Amino acid sequence: MDDHKWADKHLTLLGVFHIVYHALGFVLGIGIFTLFSVLGSITNDPQANVILATVGGIVGTMLIVVSIPGVIGGIGLLRRRPWARILALIVGAIDLLDIPLGTALGIYTLWVLMRDEVVDYLRSGGSESPGPVA
Repeated sequence: MDDHKWADKHLTLLGVFHIVYHALGFVLGIGIFTLFSVLGSITNDPQANVILATVGGIVGTMLIVVSIPGVIGGIGLLRRRPWARILALIVGAIDLLDIPLGTALGIYTLWVLMRDEVVDYLRSGGSESPGPVA
């Protein structure tokens, strides 16, 4: 398969995977934030309310903050922006710690974005036609 077609196909897949995976993390963060706040309020215990709201706030906020760069990187990959490669590599390296799905996404991210044909493809602006041969 032509290098540009290979790069185009895998950048599209990778962009979609990053958007879906990190959007789910974003929604999970909002859910945890909300769930822990609700649980704290229905306990009718002021100390439990403070603890649950704090834990839910910290965990939910962390998930939201970590998910935003993943979604941005995925959108950038779909738009074939060269900066998105660096962002997705950083996010993919962090995803390696999230066993098992994040690890799989991280490995795939590193495998795709470290290839020379992908770097060349993004440098050429994502055009289908290969650049001049030097």
